[in-house]
Amino acid sequence: MLTLTPKAVEKINDFMKSEESARGKALRLKVAPSGCAGYEYRIAFDDKAPGDKVLPQSGFDVVVDADSLGFVDQATIDYAEDETSAGFRIKNPIEKGSCGCGKSKQF
Repeated sequence: MLTLTPKAVEKINDFMKSEESARGKALRLKVAPSGCAGYEYRIAFDDKAPGDKVLPQSGFDVVVDADSLGFVDQATIDYAEDETSAGFRIKNPIEKGSCGCGKSKQF
């Protein structure tokens, strides 16, 4: 089952409160063909669609389309900040590799 760390949940709830465009929407996680390794993760606020798997969280829902669900079922979403970057990080045990820049993944 897809897991969100407490830090990721906190950051998403912060976005939901501060970004007008995110209010009333769900957090969509999608895996789409892209890049030199094959696929990339896409995270965005979006409306729920028929066929989505809805994963209730504290204060919001995560939605995943049927095509992406098998890719992210065992993944963990975290949020991290350091001196040079900040953002969501996805740890997924089924990844087999990634491209040189790390944006696209192989499954």
